[in-house]
Amino acid sequence: MPMAGVPPPKLPELVRAQDRLTFVYVERCVVHRDSNAITATDESGTIHIPAATLGALLMGPGTRVTHAAMMTLASSGSTAVWVGERGVRYYAHGRSLAESSRVIEAQARLVSNRASRLAVARKMYQMRFPGEDVSELSMQQLRGREGARVRRCYRVHSDRTGVAWSTRNYDSEDFESGTPINQALSVAHSCLYGVVHAVIVALGASPSLGFVHTGHARAFVHDVADLYKAEVTIPIAFDVVAGGPTDIAGEARRAVRNAMADGKLLGRCVSDIRMLLLDEDTQAQSYDDEGWLESNIVYLWDEYDKDVVGGVNHGDPADDDGEFEVDF
Repeated sequence: MPMAGVPPPKLPELVRAQDRLTFVYVERCVVHRDSNAITATDESGTIHIPAATLGALLMGPGTRVTHAAMMTLASSGSTAVWVGERGVRYYAHGRSLAESSRVIEAQARLVSNRASRLAVARKMYQMRFPGEDVSELSMQQLRGREGARVRRCYRVHSDRTGVAWSTRNYDSEDFESGTPINQALSVAHSCLYGVVHAVIVALGASPSLGFVHTGHARAFVHDVADLYKAEVTIPIAFDVVAGGPTDIAGEARRAVRNAMADGKLLGRCVSDIRMLLLDEDTQAQSYDDEGWLESNIVYLWDEYDKDVVGGVNHGDPADDDGEFEVDF
């Protein structure tokens, strides 16, 4: 008879989301389990990653993962995300770090109400216009202000690098038809979308429920990615083209990868998404009285907005006459 594995960690042994290692990226290795730690082994040796302190494990090209490792990640409230090289491009993910559906429910509630959706959209634009008051601006006014800001950004980096700029113009079906700078921008933005997508699913949010963008399976990905383009991908694209590369797409991907290697953008992305979707009370409710991740309780919806615990027979024993009939 096979022996039982190491028991999963108990709730107080887990680390709160904001206190965890946000992400760990591995590639070209075998991911396995040693007790309640995740191990990553390649030709240079083995490293141990405490699963209970891990937010998400990003697995890049050449990674093989065992069943035991996936069980450990799941029992520790961590998520596994399959990505491209150095976290660029999102392909698939396992379970979310979130033990409850609060993040996606908050997102759905906010996006389904016109006033709250506008409020979140204004928050997003406010992050791009520090020191300015956008609280009274309509979406049309905000789009106009953002368009002017991005045009200025293009001009500044064109002047800085000497790369000619006219307009953002590209054909998603014909990459080669674009100018070098438009090709570089397309590739850099695509890499950013992949990273943001990985963060969104790791937090348990929906990539498709956007506030500024809508009607697309990655609408929220575009929302969040737009917060960082002027700071990250636009200057990178101009720098790449200014260097006269023979492989624009490859150089742009590697440049974005290197810019994100320290993980700081991933941490910012996590904080920004939580700030946009969750108020302080909702964030506090994600933990028990001692500050640990809440237990995995399934609730039943109630029309009076007071959920009840599932897994319990809510029938009145007085109505039980000892006989029942099941109709299949």
